[in-house]
Amino acid sequence: MLTAKDIMTQDIISVHKKTPVGELAKLLTSHNISGAPVLDDEGKLLAVVTESDLIDQSKKLHIPTVITILDSVFYLENPDKMEAEMKKIAATKVGEICSGSPKIASPDTGLDEIATIMAEGNIHTIPVLDGEKLVGIIGKKDIIKTLIS
Repeated sequence: MLTAKDIMTQDIISVHKKTPVGELAKLLTSHNISGAPVLDDEGKLLAVVTESDLIDQSKKLHIPTVITILDSVFYLENPDKMEAEMKKIAATKVGEICSGSPKIASPDTGLDEIATIMAEGNIHTIPVLDGEKLVGIIGKKDIIKTLIS
């Protein structure tokens, strides 16, 4: 059975949490990738940033629905969600738009488990960690290449 170490890309294109969003867009486009791991100053994995995170910056802001009863305002949705969306839309650095707590794989994680994580979580990019060290990255294209070989 194939594992993460058999299909992962070892030439990792990563970004720092302080990388400008514009630079990220150029990087993803020029390397034809859909996401990249976000690293801190020590090179440890913080998150994964994807094309979807960039697209979220261009969407319309959803104003939460409210009702008023006897001069009291009740939110029908969590107003914190709007605040998070506003921060993401106004972000200028990768660390402000990336999705934290990424799903990860170890070098020995099976292809079937990786495919399940991607399909069920609608995830396009999975970092491969050996302990705390980033050793590879798996994108949907890596799995597709495996299927045709």
